[in-house]
Amino acid sequence: MISLEGVSSIRKTHDMLPIHSKPKLWNPSIAPNPPTFKKILPLKISNTWNENKEANESKAGRIKRLVLSNEGRTKLNTFPDREFYAYPRFVTHVDDRFIATLTDLYRERLKPGSEILDLMSSWISHLPNEVVYKRVVGHGLNAQELARNSRMDYFFVKDLNQDQKLEIEDSSFDAVLCTVSVQYLQQPEKAFAEVFRVLRPGGVFIVSFSNRLFYEKAINAWRDGTAYSRVQLVLQYFQCIEGFTQPEVIRELPSAGNSQDDKSPFSWFMKWLGLFSGSDPFYAVIAYKNFKPVYD
Repeated sequence: MISLEGVSSIRKTHDMLPIHSKPKLWNPSIAPNPPTFKKILPLKISNTWNENKEANESKAGRIKRLVLSNEGRTKLNTFPDREFYAYPRFVTHVDDRFIATLTDLYRERLKPGSEILDLMSSWISHLPNEVVYKRVVGHGLNAQELARNSRMDYFFVKDLNQDQKLEIEDSSFDAVLCTVSVQYLQQPEKAFAEVFRVLRPGGVFIVSFSNRLFYEKAINAWRDGTAYSRVQLVLQYFQCIEGFTQPEVIRELPSAGNSQDDKSPFSWFMKWLGLFSGSDPFYAVIAYKNFKPVYD
């Protein structure tokens, strides 16, 4: 059973490839129903309420503080991430139980007809098959993997550790997803600020993760942390951005009978590769831009 608790706390675009049978070039400037802006002349006389509102809006999305130290951002493998992910990995990085829990969460939180950005994705997005979304745009580091993703309408390849700027207009998506990849972000504060910018007001950002990782590519702050400290780290990523709602945490932990205590060299090596199989704990940290919508 999923438990819920309140907790305080994408141009350098590369290899842009359409994956429709009728190819469509992913171009944010001609995306469906792009936002329009009208120039409004300022009033000569303003009141305090308007001034306060404008001041608050100008702060939204800013980075209030840095969460990570320079050391916490380091990786054991310092080669560019594009090299590490040059070859496709058509595998699932979490077990069936984790995937089912995540799909249920998406079914609950993502409305049909939504426009979704799937960040740091792969060949599967774990979205519920029966739900139709208006548009799903995918991002990742391997074009072959992304091209296999049947839920994506468009995708693009970009290294967010080299450049966090998303070449997308403000307020373009209803939801942003990041699945089992947050541990690789070296500039999470800037990445989360960009997510805030491209979300529409009331849009949701769902960050899910488990205990699996490519050890040499995870940042030091994550690699050396515990399950508790990793949850707290993602909470702080949200809290360092002005305008996100109070994050909430969803946990589903395996029962004691499913825990594995294999400490053999082979098990350690498989964990290091990020290929260890077992019963995966599920964690998701969720927050909304400006406010959490209330639906009937």
